[in-house]
Amino acid sequence: MKNIFNIMRPSFTTNCINLYKLKTTLLLVLMVSIFSCSKNPESYIKHIEGYWEIQEVTMADGSKKEYKFNETIDYIGINDSLKGFRKKLKPGINDTYFTSGDAEDIQLKVENDKLYIYYTTPYANWKETVLNANAKQLKIMNEDQNIYLYKRYTSIILDLEE
Repeated sequence: MKNIFNIMRPSFTTNCINLYKLKTTLLLVLMVSIFSCSKNPESYIKHIEGYWEIQEVTMADGSKKEYKFNETIDYIGINDSLKGFRKKLKPGINDTYFTSGDAEDIQLKVENDKLYIYYTTPYANWKETVLNANAKQLKIMNEDQNIYLYKRYTSIILDLEE
């Protein structure tokens, strides 16, 4: 009778191997889930256009600069061919804006599963990587690895009628 119980009882080695297989399988399922949920950079495109106010810059060395007040904001305009412009504006009241008329030509491109903004001016060309874009925030990294966090600008509306 003693031999029957020894045959039916799994050995310590068998339990360890089964536990290892279970852990490996769970890790594989977790990794597939994480990577399959990654953001599609094309989904950012619809959020790029609009008025943006700089909120914070995280420098490549990890230091941060917060912006409590901005004299200028950025307006980004994009057409159907993913070309457009970025313009600096000084906001006024009741949806009025002042500008110098200067603008940077831009083009959006999805390359290697990332969304890039290519800038062109008479003086320079450069690109930035869109890390995230939604209805409220825009997060961009420049070529120096500085990360710019923008919030959607809300204009100042005053009820001047009495």
